[in-house]
Amino acid sequence: MYCTLGVDYGTNSVRALVVDCATGEELGTAVVDYPSGYQGVLLDKNDHHLARQHPGDYLFGLEKSVLGALELARTKPGFSAEKVIGIGVDTTGSSPLPVDAANVPIALDPKWNTNLAAQCWLWKDHTSYQEAAEITRLAAKHRPEYIAKCGNTYSSEWFWSKIWRCLKADPEAFAAAYSWVELADYVPSVLAGVKDPRKTVRGICAAGHKALYCDEWGGLPDKEFLALLDPKLADLRDRLYDQAHDATVPAGTLGGEWATKLGLPEGIPIAIGEFDVHYGAIGSGIEEGVLVKAIGTSTCDCAVVSAEKKIADIPGICGIVKGAILPGFYGIEAGQSAVGDIFKWFVEVVCKGEGALHAELSREAATLRPGQSGLLALDWNNGNRTILVDPMLTGLLLGQTLYTTPAEIYRALIEATAFGARAIIERIEEYGVPIRRVVCCGGIAEKNSLLMQIYADATGRTMQVSGSSQACALGSAVAAAVLAGKAKGGYDSFLEAQEKMTSLKEISYQPNPENQKVYDRLYRLYHELHDAFGGRQAQADLGHVMKDLIRLKEEQVRKA
Repeated sequence: MYCTLGVDYGTNSVRALVVDCATGEELGTAVVDYPSGYQGVLLDKNDHHLARQHPGDYLFGLEKSVLGALELARTKPGFSAEKVIGIGVDTTGSSPLPVDAANVPIALDPKWNTNLAAQCWLWKDHTSYQEAAEITRLAAKHRPEYIAKCGNTYSSEWFWSKIWRCLKADPEAFAAAYSWVELADYVPSVLAGVKDPRKTVRGICAAGHKALYCDEWGGLPDKEFLALLDPKLADLRDRLYDQAHDATVPAGTLGGEWATKLGLPEGIPIAIGEFDVHYGAIGSGIEEGVLVKAIGTSTCDCAVVSAEKKIADIPGICGIVKGAILPGFYGIEAGQSAVGDIFKWFVEVVCKGEGALHAELSREAATLRPGQSGLLALDWNNGNRTILVDPMLTGLLLGQTLYTTPAEIYRALIEATAFGARAIIERIEEYGVPIRRVVCCGGIAEKNSLLMQIYADATGRTMQVSGSSQACALGSAVAAAVLAGKAKGGYDSFLEAQEKMTSLKEISYQPNPENQKVYDRLYRLYHELHDAFGGRQAQADLGHVMKDLIRLKEEQVRKA
């Protein structure tokens, strides 16, 4: 028995997974919540755009989760820590953190421990929306090729806008940082014992999708362009990196310090860091023609196209990067800035409920027919990540009456996220990327059958479910198995490793033709709201929308 270890850093917790390389059997897993802030996130009551995390939580979670997973794995026959042949790491992103010249996060220094600017700038931090807009404007004028690969709009969720915001908002914190490292690159560097951030092996996933890196123009944006933003950013470029790599290149090998802490063999390979959903796509068996949809607090949609083919730039998506997901393929990323977070907001903030209320509202909502509530919502409670790429957009609920119930609203919010998912699928296909199947992963995909059926009906696509409830960690473990190689008990290709280590659940969700027809009508109304409130249609006439919703509601009530 040879095993690999996948470590998955999410928004609220970190989990570790021990996987049998031969079968994909999950031998042990452990989840550790981040101890700081509100459910692991550092917030500011005066700024709803702010979301940070303390780097100390990452180190705490790494040790506790891996030790917990290994302890459980030891209860399985034939397992021992000596059989672990590699480690893979995935994280949220873009989540850059400032580090000193020894690769230590400055937030671990007592001077900066409570300073919000000194923390990791979590993926859903949108405080840099003004900087993102200025990067977009300047790139469009001076370096249009930079943003052509990321949908022609740079996002406040990404690397440069966040660092520039730090420079503006807290120059002292910026000055205290020698360099900045993506969380996806930082954790592997810690495991490898890297003491110089310039020697941290950077992944093309984070670099290409979030930092405007591309080999075509020599890597990161040139210093002349960065100086247009601020000369200090141009100076920072020299302290970042020159090259980023795909998953065929290791991030290093396990160093003595962490080998001792974790009880693992020193010198085993560490896979290059990727974002959670990118490794989640690998853990869900991604291939050309398959869209993998990771459904969690937000969603991320991933597709791949052979690097031997030409691929058009796709406006409004998160990026097209060679090698970002699978080596030898262009990785295409899109997604929604809030999905599970919307349901959580409604249940916990609006309804003042707890976890059990999700199930109760789902049961009630399942008794409703599509359109029966008369409601229509926009899924922009945390801005729009794909197509519009605008963090300044907000949610909308249309059609309420004095009789509207919480369950009706809950269903309308699910439907809104389904329509957002459909808009992404149609945008990707519009530019020549085929999508034959949709595979979903994440806890919501596994647990919420109502949502999955609504997604199938609203998109007109069969929804399959990843065989692993830990698809992101599994994908990290797959990458580690490939790096270890067949001679050491792993595999020599991702295709071979995926065939052995990944699977799909037997359950799938087929579109209901009757429901699909109703959702086609609702989607047309959603699209009108999308374009009008998203600024795509300046002279939009929305006077008919409420009345159309009422007519549709009356039709569906008669059928109920």
